[in-house]
Amino acid sequence: MNTSLTASIEPQFRAVDGLRMRYADSGGSQAPVILLTSPWPESLYAFGPMWATLAEHARLFAVDLPGFGGSERRDDLLSPRAMGGFLARLVAEADLGRPHIVAPDVGTSAALFAAAAHPERFASVIVGTGGAAIPLELGEPLASWVLDPDLDKYRRMDPRVIVDTAADTIAGGIPDEIRDDYRASYAGDRFVESMRYVRRYPEELPELAQLLPQIPTAVTIINGRHDPVVPVGNAEFLDERLPNSRVRIIDAGHFVWEEAPAEYASIVLDSVTGSHS
Repeated sequence: MNTSLTASIEPQFRAVDGLRMRYADSGGSQAPVILLTSPWPESLYAFGPMWATLAEHARLFAVDLPGFGGSERRDDLLSPRAMGGFLARLVAEADLGRPHIVAPDVGTSAALFAAAAHPERFASVIVGTGGAAIPLELGEPLASWVLDPDLDKYRRMDPRVIVDTAADTIAGGIPDEIRDDYRASYAGDRFVESMRYVRRYPEELPELAQLLPQIPTAVTIINGRHDPVVPVGNAEFLDERLPNSRVRIIDAGHFVWEEAPAEYASIVLDSVTGSHS
């Protein structure tokens, strides 16, 4: 894999909390540090379009969350609250100091749980396009993935078709090499098992909603204006309850980090450099 979008991302593996985790580190001692968590059903290569831009201003540490992308799965981590605990441990084990965390999509709820439990560990939080609102405000296919009582029918589906269907909605498309990585990331039972994470939303998002007013960390919420999967109402729900937040809406669909990478990176850097405090 050596396209212009991926050449600067060099995945490595390391043990974190006893798991084999795939990550990419732009290296150096440059401050600040930005921790990026991969969206679903994608991988850390989702950040390829903005990697070089962000790396000019910060050290980047991107990771595939446990059970997502190229990282090993552990079933007890497949919930937003548990994943939030993992993120706090990752910061310590990887010696990331006090990073800014960019956690779109499924990372949204995990990062907010982490910030609620360990606000001292994160300089700021950048989230969005992840389920947050109560009652649930989700479009298809995510709503069915969360609520469908029959998980077995998803086991019978070809995960490549599921990944391709999601990737085909990305305006402008993605390189074949990146699509291949997304397919490989969710081959076999990896996609259907990763569904267990979002299927905890009905139980855990109400718990998160109660914690939001207690999070002192500066939070930036980025959402696509035309996101049919996670509507803007989720961003507004967070903004109404977080004490130190702002919403930035981009004229894009769900995969906003790939559809509008320049604008997304600009908002991230604005947040990281302290314009939002």
